[in-house]
Amino acid sequence: MNAHAASLSTTLRRWLHGLYETCALWFGLILLGIITLSWSSLSVPLYYLLPRRWAVPLGRWGITAGFRFYLGALSRIGACRFDFSALDALRDQGPLIIAPNHPCMLDAVMVISRLPNLACIMKADIVDNVFLGAGARMAGYIRNDAQLSMIKQAVAELQNGSQLLLFPEGTRTTRWPFNECKGTTALIARRANVPIQTVFIETSSPYLGKGWPLFKRPEMPITYHFRLGRRFDPPEKAGVFTAELERYFIDALRDAPRFLPPGAPEAPGLHSTPPATPDDA
Repeated sequence: MNAHAASLSTTLRRWLHGLYETCALWFGLILLGIITLSWSSLSVPLYYLLPRRWAVPLGRWGITAGFRFYLGALSRIGACRFDFSALDALRDQGPLIIAPNHPCMLDAVMVISRLPNLACIMKADIVDNVFLGAGARMAGYIRNDAQLSMIKQAVAELQNGSQLLLFPEGTRTTRWPFNECKGTTALIARRANVPIQTVFIETSSPYLGKGWPLFKRPEMPITYHFRLGRRFDPPEKAGVFTAELERYFIDALRDAPRFLPPGAPEAPGLHSTPPATPDDA
C-alpha cells in the first residue's frame, strides 16, 4: 500500500511539474510577443518623428529594458536561471566586437538585455518583419543581406563608440561544440581597429537550438551561464585569424555541457589534446 501511494505521489508530482512547464512555456512566449509588439508599435511614429541621434539610443534603451524585464520574469517564475555577471563587466568598456557562441535563439535577447549601447547584425527578414522590424530599425540594427553595406555600417557603429554583437558562427550551433567560423568578424575588427571579446554561453538545455520546435516544452529550470574568454587584438590577416578563432572556441567549449543530440556532427580534431592557450580574460 505504501509503495502504491508513493508511486501515485510521484506520478502526481511529475504531472504537476509538467503542467507548470507548459504554463511557463506559454507565459514566456506570450509575454515576449506582448513586449515586442508593444515596443514595435511605439517605434513606428518615433522612428519618423525623432532625429537619428535621439532615436537610436532611445530605441536601444527600449529593447534592452524590454528584454531585461522579460528575462527577469522568466527567472521569477523559476523557468530559467541566468548568470550575467560576466556580461555586465563589459558595459562600460568602450567599442568592442562581442563574439559569443550561439547555442539558442535567446542568445541575442540575453546579450542585448545587459548591454544598452549595442549594435546588432540581424537577419534581413527580422528587420523587414511587420511585428519586429520597426524596433530594430529605430535601434539602428544592421541587416545582413548585403555584406559590403553590412560591414560598412558595422565599422561606422564601432567608430562612433557603440559595441557590436556578432556571432562568429553566423547561425545557431549545429556542429559540436562550434560551427565553422565566418570571416566577417575578422574583417570588421580589422577595418574598425577594435578588439574582439569572446564570450562563452553555456546552457543546460537544447531549448530553442537549431531545429527545436517553438512550442516544444523543455525541462525546467534551464540554466544559462556567461563567461568571458580571450580578448583578441584587431587581426592583421583575416583568414588566419578566422581559423585561429574557430579553433579557440572549439578548444574552450569541448568540455562544456553538451546541448546537441548525440548524433550531431563534431568539429575536426575535437578529441585531440588542445594546445596551451592564454588565460581567459
